[in-house]
Amino acid sequence: MRKTTVVAAALAGAALLAGAAVSASAAGTPPAALALARQTLPAGDGWASDTTGTTGGSAADAEHVFTVRTRDELAAAVAGDTPKIVFVSGGIDANAGHGCADYADPAYSLDAFLAAYDPAVWGRATKPTGPLEDARVRSAKNQGLRVNIKVGGNTTIVGLGGSKITGANLLIDKVDNVILRNLRLEDAHDCFPAWDPTDGALGNWNSLYDTVTVTGATHVWADHNNFSDGNNTDDTQPQYFGRPYQVHDGALDVIRAADLVTISWNTFFDHDKTMLIGSSNTVGADVGKLRVTIHHNRFANVGQRVPRVRFGQVDVYNNSFYATDESSYSYSWGVGVYASVHAENNFLLRSADIPLDAVVYDWRGTAPGAITELGTATRIGTGPVSSVNLVAEFNATHEPDLPATTWVPTLRVAAPDPATAVPALVTAKAGAGKLGF
Repeated sequence: MRKTTVVAAALAGAALLAGAAVSASAAGTPPAALALARQTLPAGDGWASDTTGTTGGSAADAEHVFTVRTRDELAAAVAGDTPKIVFVSGGIDANAGHGCADYADPAYSLDAFLAAYDPAVWGRATKPTGPLEDARVRSAKNQGLRVNIKVGGNTTIVGLGGSKITGANLLIDKVDNVILRNLRLEDAHDCFPAWDPTDGALGNWNSLYDTVTVTGATHVWADHNNFSDGNNTDDTQPQYFGRPYQVHDGALDVIRAADLVTISWNTFFDHDKTMLIGSSNTVGADVGKLRVTIHHNRFANVGQRVPRVRFGQVDVYNNSFYATDESSYSYSWGVGVYASVHAENNFLLRSADIPLDAVVYDWRGTAPGAITELGTATRIGTGPVSSVNLVAEFNATHEPDLPATTWVPTLRVAAPDPATAVPALVTAKAGAGKLGF
């Protein structure tokens, strides 16, 4: 039997048998954690509170409260649409027992791939095709069977103290009503990034996995989580074909007509492509969807897409942006085709080498997006705090101007905090471990 067949069968078999390994007992779970897992998104707390609201697995009966400690237990526990609560205990590594070499198709090697598709040999006009590219795709599929974990509807996942999920891509795909809280999520790395010589002037390596992907799903609340690349940051990767060998994609992406999402009180750090909202410029299913609220999050030394938006009405308020590494910084707010972004009372701590007109980027494509900004505060290092309008700074040095939105957010539980209060507030309360158990 070919190695690829063995790997695929083993991975698929592990997924099928995982149900038997799930620990269905919540015995020993702190009462405060059980109480928290029954919580629902407060009324008015962002777009995920609209229409039916977001309740996750709060209605789960005792038979559907799980504590999981392995990748296979996690995958089995979160499957299906029956209301359920899943506690994550200890460290779960989606790649445990499997390295990149284990996923590799027998016909694939990176050295052979680099020799075949070197731009000096292959050129830059077309994407790779042929047996080696096919082998890379098969290798990626092998890894995907292991690291992609599909989360069913009516689910609440809560991280217990000291827990962490490494290497997984949590897929919230075409389901409704999911809550993620108090999770530490790290390093959803791709062993087999794709080379695209047509991406930009010099080409780019592109990875397949996000840490969390909300795709075609509705009513999703991500709250008090940590997102990072752990010790495997992209700036430590080699360069091939003169471009960084990027092994991570998004931290939390909302794509393909997903809708009604609230992202609150999380920390995102040491990551590049942080948050993509809308994955295509094509006018279609995304129109009228991709409504997302992003509030009281801390974004520390992330490179870009904070967020990058297409189509959606996106409320970005009371977030703390920490941008002091000019070597890895690209931009923060990306305004794409038909986007409608409202940014209010955010705080930006920056390096003097990051100019104010670099924070906003115009990704208009076939049609301009729009952005309204109110109440931003900024400082350089420990210098004085000042008020600034980052959209005006961008428009002063770029043509054409970005237009303002006409939409005004209403789904907020309270008036926004003053921008000057945001850094201390978010540092004290955002991220995993801040919910009191």
